Amino acid sequence: MTHIAASPASRVPAPLTASKAITLQFGDNALLPLLLGDHDRYLVRIEQGLGVRLTCRGNRVAISGDPMRVDAAQTALNGLWRRLERGEPVSPGDVDTAIRMSEIDDPRLPLSDVPAIRTRRGAVGPRSPGQATYMELLGKHEMVFGIGPAGTGKTYLAVAQAVGMLTAGKVDRIVLSRPAVEAGERLGFLPGDLKEKVDPYLRPLYDALNDMMPAEQVIRRLGTGEIEVAPLAFMRGRTLAHAFVILDEAQNTTPVQMKMFLTRMGEGTHMVITGDLTQVDLPTGTRSGLRDALDTLEGVSGIGVCRFDKRDVVRHPLVARIVDAYEQRETAEKETRARGGRGAAIVVESAGK
Repeated sequence: MTHIAASPASRVPAPLTASKAITLQFGDNALLPLLLGDHDRYLVRIEQGLGVRLTCRGNRVAISGDPMRVDAAQTALNGLWRRLERGEPVSPGDVDTAIRMSEIDDPRLPLSDVPAIRTRRGAVGPRSPGQATYMELLGKHEMVFGIGPAGTGKTYLAVAQAVGMLTAGKVDRIVLSRPAVEAGERLGFLPGDLKEKVDPYLRPLYDALNDMMPAEQVIRRLGTGEIEVAPLAFMRGRTLAHAFVILDEAQNTTPVQMKMFLTRMGEGTHMVITGDLTQVDLPTGTRSGLRDALDTLEGVSGIGVCRFDKRDVVRHPLVARIVDAYEQRETAEKETRARGGRGAAIVVESAGK
């Protein structure tokens, strides 16, 4: 059986800077090229992502650098090797996931032990700690809120859970909804019938469905009503029973719309509400229904809330850095406003004296 063995490499005393060096030995030379990638590109990716030095000689990979980062690189390589031993491929995305996960101390790791969502297109597993938490909540609760930045898989995993439950016969239908905020009063000026007017706002939901099911099956189920994709306004007055209902982009609902949606829940229904509170497109001064719902419902028994952060972004490494840059700017602006407010208070107080 192929195994991975770690043994300490020769260490050179470093009195000024703590460092660590280990060597990993791999027993299956046929799998090793798949771990390294073409022209060792996966090793380079791990080097750059974790700030360590990796050297491959024969069936050994030496890792050197900061002790914590060396441990993280070892964890990443171990995780990728286990994938290959199970007969699973390793892609650049899997390498990025291994890098992201390696620096996080989480009792659920390795994520291969977290149950995957089963669809007819295959298993969908978590690629970050936040996704692992989210998937656990989706399996345990009838109502789940997924909150966080773009690229964290909030909608994708919710659709995967919905498809998995539909194909397993646990629900009778899937209902996917979004508020068409950008349309507003301008909806009538768009060309085409009502379906053609609102479909652009629902396209991400169609894309997720097509990733989970064969296209012809999606079309057939849409035709029979087993899958319904509709704007939020179409939910008013309905009771949704034995369905898996997803409200996407929920930050663009008003409190009245959100309450209306949540109270559509009927017997045997599961609801998932996803959104990003940093991307609210409502008119200035209008409170987000998602924020209002969280303030009102968080802590209520039977409702799960998962909060993603930049570490859970799984689209492209640059997306995580973009999210981080915006967060840093927002924090700096808040600090500047706070300092300005304190200065104004001092001026007013001085004037009074």
